[in-house]
Amino acid sequence: MMSSPALSQLPVSRFPVPELKDLPEDIREIILAVQEKAGFVPNVFLTLAHRPAEFRAFFAYHDALMLKETGSLTKADREMIVTATSAKNQCLYCVVAHGALLRIYAKQPLVADQVAVNHLKADITPRQKAMLDFAVKVCLRSHEINDEDYALLRTHGFDDEDIWDIAAITAFFGLSNRMANAISMRPNEEFFLMGRVPRTK
Repeated sequence: MMSSPALSQLPVSRFPVPELKDLPEDIREIILAVQEKAGFVPNVFLTLAHRPAEFRAFFAYHDALMLKETGSLTKADREMIVTATSAKNQCLYCVVAHGALLRIYAKQPLVADQVAVNHLKADITPRQKAMLDFAVKVCLRSHEINDEDYALLRTHGFDDEDIWDIAAITAFFGLSNRMANAISMRPNEEFFLMGRVPRTK
């Protein structure tokens, strides 16, 4: 019986992945900084470097949404939105990668798996459930968003800027999910252990 190849032996994208030395200096510096912080380079950085101008635009928007310090959404909330909606879009890369970040930020490894499968059954707060209900509606049925959706979110303490954040994160990662699926972006093996075992670095 033939064994399956290790993830590290499989291509990370259908498109060419540039060598670090061949990248523009600003992109190379971003990737090296990520490697220093995380201990590895997430494949999304390598695959999107195939198009430098789009790489810059993608990560500028990503950082504006995911690293902002205003609003009531926590880092765990943001990763929960990405994990739940990426699951609806059947994006393997984003569910694995952002599920790993959710395990770290929520400090509850099981919750990431629950949210990826069915947030309605997950051990989350009523506030987070309302947030994910809205995010999933934006993901799958954005044309049905109405005043009642906004009113419900406000009862859980979300203001209009928070609601914009939920919608924008969902929409942005809808783009990311579709590109990851289209180019068969493969998740790094390192993601599978993140938040489950103590880091050595």
